[in-house]
Amino acid sequence: MEAYKLWVRKNRDLVRSLESLANGLTWILPERFANSEIAPEAVYAFLGIVSSVNQHIIDTPSEGQTFASKEQSIPWTLVVSILKDIEAVVEVAAQHFIGDDRKWSFLAVTEAVKAGVRLAAFRESGYKMLLQGGEVTNEEEINVLEENFGAKSNGVPAIYPMNGHFQNGHGVASSGLDGQAGFVSKSLEGRAVAALNKFGQNAKMMSDPMWMKKPLSTPDPPPVMVVAKPTLASIWSAKGVSGRLFFLGEVVHIFRPLVYVLLIRKFGIRSWTPWLMSLAVELTSLGMHSRATDLHHRGGKVHHLSSAERDELKRRKMMWALYVMRDPFFANYTKRHLQKAEKVLNPVPLIGFLTGKLVELVEGAQTRYTYTSGS
Repeated sequence: MEAYKLWVRKNRDLVRSLESLANGLTWILPERFANSEIAPEAVYAFLGIVSSVNQHIIDTPSEGQTFASKEQSIPWTLVVSILKDIEAVVEVAAQHFIGDDRKWSFLAVTEAVKAGVRLAAFRESGYKMLLQGGEVTNEEEINVLEENFGAKSNGVPAIYPMNGHFQNGHGVASSGLDGQAGFVSKSLEGRAVAALNKFGQNAKMMSDPMWMKKPLSTPDPPPVMVVAKPTLASIWSAKGVSGRLFFLGEVVHIFRPLVYVLLIRKFGIRSWTPWLMSLAVELTSLGMHSRATDLHHRGGKVHHLSSAERDELKRRKMMWALYVMRDPFFANYTKRHLQKAEKVLNPVPLIGFLTGKLVELVEGAQTRYTYTSGS
C-alpha cells in the first residue's frame, strides 16, 4: 500500500488523466441509464471510489511532512465521497429489485447515514463550514511574517496551517471558528508568540559553541502549539447570535437532502411539496448564513468567512440550477423545452445528431435522484 501511495504522489497528473478518461468512457457504456442494468453504474461508482482514494492520498501529507498529533482518526472527506458513489448503486439496485416507488426508503437510509457522517465531520472540523458537502477539508492557512529577530533568514515566511500539518519547519494544531478565544489567529499575540519562539531558537544556536563541530542534521521541530477545538457550548455562548445562526444554517443545509427524500417518499416524486420544501430549506440555510456574516448588522458580533467559505456559498447558489432538473419542474417545463430545441436542430447535420444525444443523456440522468439531488 505504501508503494502505491508513493506512486500516486509522484504521478498525480497521470493518475488524474487516467481517471478522467475512464469516467468519460462510462457515459457511453450501453444501457447506462436502463433500469435493469446495475453493472454500468457499479463500474462508474467503483471508478469514483478509486478516484476519491487517490485524491485523498495526494492531499494527505506523508509521514515526513507532518509531526502534529493525529487527532482525526477517520478521514471524513473520503467517507463522504465514497458514500456519494455508493448511493448511486443503491438507487439502481433498489429500483431493479423492488421498484421505482419503493426505492425511496433505501435512499432515505443512505441520506441519513450521509447526514450523520457530515455532522461528525462538521464537529471534527471545529464547526467550520463544510466544503462541497464535506468532500473537501476546510483548511485555513495563516502566514506569519517574522520580520524581527532574524526569523526571515531563508526568505520564506513561516506558514501555520489550521489543520496542524508541518510546513516550512513549523506546525500548529488549531481549528475552529474564526475569532474564537484561544485560537491561533492573525492577532498580535499569535505573531508575538511565533517571533519569540524563533528568537529563542536562534539565541540558543548562537550561544552554543559546539554547534559548528556537530554534523549537519535536520533540526528538531519546535514544540506543537495545541489549541483545544471549540465546543458547541463555547460557540453558543461566546460567538453570540452570529455564531448560533451560522451553526444552525450549516445544520439545516446538512439535513436538506434527507428532508427532501423523506418528503418524496411520502408525497411522491410528481408532487410539488418536496420540490418547494427543499427550496425553502435551501433559502433558510442561506438566509441564516447571510445574517450571521452581515457586516452591516448593527450590534453583536459578526462571523467572518474565509475565501474558501465564500466560494462555497457561491457554489451552493449555483447548485440551485438543479431544481430545473428535478420533477415535477422537469416534466412540466424543462423537458418540453428540450424537446422543442431537439426538433428545431434535428435537420442540421451533425449539430442535430449531437443535440439528440445530449437530450438523451439529460433525460437519462434526470431519472437518477443521485445525479440531480445536489447532496
